[in-house]
Amino acid sequence: MVHQYKLNGYNIVMDTASGSVHVVDDVAWDVIALFETHEEAEIIRLMGEKYADRADVTERELSECLADVRALKEQGKLFSPDLWEKEAGTLKARSGDVVKALCLHVAHTCNLNCSYCFASQGKYHGERALMSFETGKQALEFLIASSGSRRHLEVDFFGGEPLMNFPVVKQLVAYAREREKECGKHFRFTLTTNGMLIDDEVIDFCNREMDNVVLSLDGRKEIHDRYRVDYLGRGSYDTVVPKFQRLVAARGERGYYIRGTFTHANPDFTQDVFHMASLGFTQLSMEPVVCAPDDPAALTEEDIETVKEQYEILAKEMLRRKKEGRPITFYHYMLDLKNGPCVYKRLSGCGSGTEYMAVTPWGDLYPCHQFVGEEKFLLGNVWDGVKNRTLREEFRGCNAYARPECRECWARLYCSGGCAANAYHASGSIRGVYAAGCELFKKRIECAVMMCAAEAEDENPD
Repeated sequence: MVHQYKLNGYNIVMDTASGSVHVVDDVAWDVIALFETHEEAEIIRLMGEKYADRADVTERELSECLADVRALKEQGKLFSPDLWEKEAGTLKARSGDVVKALCLHVAHTCNLNCSYCFASQGKYHGERALMSFETGKQALEFLIASSGSRRHLEVDFFGGEPLMNFPVVKQLVAYAREREKECGKHFRFTLTTNGMLIDDEVIDFCNREMDNVVLSLDGRKEIHDRYRVDYLGRGSYDTVVPKFQRLVAARGERGYYIRGTFTHANPDFTQDVFHMASLGFTQLSMEPVVCAPDDPAALTEEDIETVKEQYEILAKEMLRRKKEGRPITFYHYMLDLKNGPCVYKRLSGCGSGTEYMAVTPWGDLYPCHQFVGEEKFLLGNVWDGVKNRTLREEFRGCNAYARPECRECWARLYCSGGCAANAYHASGSIRGVYAAGCELFKKRIECAVMMCAAEAEDENPD
């Protein structure tokens, strides 16, 4: 299967199974489009008619173009057979019950009252609670015991607002640092925060211990303050922006992301990305809102089309800024075509419910943070381990070929079958399809590949 599209002056051909990407001229573009369905003599005739006014498009040139396409096919770089589907169902099974990452919900409470919050303002459809050190410690022990031979382990401090339980976060990091020496493991920590409680102590701690920090900011003040308000309805922009700027300035080269949410209020989200860049932030991410279709914040079909246009605007602007020496990074455009994810990752996805789990303040295990509080997705707990083996096997079956729609999609080895949580909340099944999410994902990949093509052209102008 090949996928052809035109963007920003580039004719791009993507070969699904091999991962090869080709940037071609108009003639080669048309030849490739006809190659599998027409005889070569017919292609030469049709191209001769279409390009009759071009002296350079001769029968000889067309024959050479066809020979090049034929050679690429023989090399497995065009129209390559898909050899991966038979592997997709077995790769996760080979990894056994290894767990490599946990999302620790250290606080099921929040000091903001964002109406679009998928976590019900941090409560996850349950009671407000803070994780105890003992529960968190047991979660770390569960991860160590379940990690097999893996050395590098990931732990995300999440909420609610995790800084509302900052003392326990510090205790758990200190405990993990001691245990990694004893067990030959290495922990990588991430903290996601709304910023309200950031102070000098938090900044020093994060910049010392956190491999990544995710900072929640929705962009322009009027957009951010529309939803990200406290319990008195006051916007949080003026409070958090200076704190984020201080943290990032002190962070140096260590990883961080400004992570925003766009809604029906701002499908023109690029304006928010550019605003955040004007504040001095260069590592940026904007995600579509996750909410019920009848929620006022929900994206409409018209919004989806606007968002796709905005992705193209963003990609072109990022290329321009890079040339000017003031680049920004957008999470969804981070695509390495030469040394990207391995086949296992491309087929298996994020590993929710198998390699990755979320832990509630009480120590319950769920497939990921978006399933927390939905009892049918309870896997077990950090003391007894995974008890719901049937559910785990169901998640193990999620892969790039688990859905009929995925088998026929050119982007399947980029999205790995998509997000199980989004699929479930859109269709009622983790093997369903979140159609709007698929549309947006494919547009992001098209933009990211185009950017790779443009950057390669800049590096090799000849």
